[in-house]
Amino acid sequence: MRQRSFIAITAALAAGALTLTACGSRGDDGDKGTDSGSGGTTVTIGVDAPLTGDLSAMGLGIKNSADLAAKTANKKGYVKGITFKVDSLDDQGQPSAGQQNATKLVADKNVLGVVGPLNSSVAESMQKVFEAASLVEVSPANTGPSLTQGPNWQNSKTRQYKSYFRTATTDAIQGPFAAQYVYTTAKKTKVFVIDDKKTYGAGLAATFTTEFKKLGGTVVGTEHINPDTKDFAAVATKVKKSGADVVYYGGEYPQAGPLSKQIKAAGAKIPLVGGDGIKDDTFIKLAGTTGTGDLATSVGAPVEDLPSAKQFVTDYKAAGYSDEYSAYGGYAYDSAWAVIEAVKKVVDDNGGKLPSDARAKVMAAMQNVSFDGVTGKVSFDEYGDATNKQLTVYTVENGAWKTVKSGTFTG
Repeated sequence: MRQRSFIAITAALAAGALTLTACGSRGDDGDKGTDSGSGGTTVTIGVDAPLTGDLSAMGLGIKNSADLAAKTANKKGYVKGITFKVDSLDDQGQPSAGQQNATKLVADKNVLGVVGPLNSSVAESMQKVFEAASLVEVSPANTGPSLTQGPNWQNSKTRQYKSYFRTATTDAIQGPFAAQYVYTTAKKTKVFVIDDKKTYGAGLAATFTTEFKKLGGTVVGTEHINPDTKDFAAVATKVKKSGADVVYYGGEYPQAGPLSKQIKAAGAKIPLVGGDGIKDDTFIKLAGTTGTGDLATSVGAPVEDLPSAKQFVTDYKAAGYSDEYSAYGGYAYDSAWAVIEAVKKVVDDNGGKLPSDARAKVMAAMQNVSFDGVTGKVSFDEYGDATNKQLTVYTVENGAWKTVKSGTFTG
């Protein structure tokens, strides 16, 4: 898929961290990490996500799914002598908190990887911190193209951070994919485009707009909203007066739900379309009954429909988590498993123990990680992007998200 003043480190200390506990081996430098209770070395992986606040439904799904990956590795004895333990950090969807969490994780010499964050704007605040420490991060949810391909990605792709990877595809694909569906399949030709001015929302709206106009569609109006408010009456009136037959919203479900409801209340009985940031059951609750027919694209295929995800779904339910795995659960599991695979490679290559430069070696190993995951084949291209480019269109029907179409962008 945000930016405040730098807050005190004590706030992050209260939030926790995600840990991998490696048992029974010492590094080349003879430095033994925290005792896990079974005579082993502790290797920490930070999970960073919004665990409180409006976006916590997605964040908790990320946390729990990463936890499940660790428990599954333990049960299988996947890495000989290694036990995985999970803690997590709450970024509240705020870049300042994410940067603080990144600094804390880097300061812990036992940290060898990070799963997260959810928000692209939070990732921007963390990347330099992790890169300087050769600490790998794998996001299950970031879709902003510039995170991997540089700020000028549309003209010249440049990878700035070799420590950054993601298992989700990018908005360079998601926006145009949505535009193709809206124009070609849904036969909507006049769009009103709205975004929340944040990295994810504005970027997604821009890639959608470019493709929609290229196809022959007309943008009849644009507007930016304040994500800290839920009163969208003024913009809803503009949508009604514009004559649009569809609204495209770049942003997340806490604002998208009320926005959809208020647009309909203003008399514009047209669908709101958004990206993966709105594809959560909370959107349906916020949009109310008039949200029927609204659409969202999301990365990958529906987890419930994937043969590769059946065990994940079963195990997640059996684990008794109180929160749903949400839109990014499968990707969070695969992100955590990618870190586990990279750690396994480093340990295996070093005679069954962690080397003194484990962080750098885990980061290097991540580039060649490849396995059959919950979401399908998991591997990374030269930019650190997922090689899995599949996306799905969903619609709200009978109070639930229903799959409409899965595929890839053909532009």
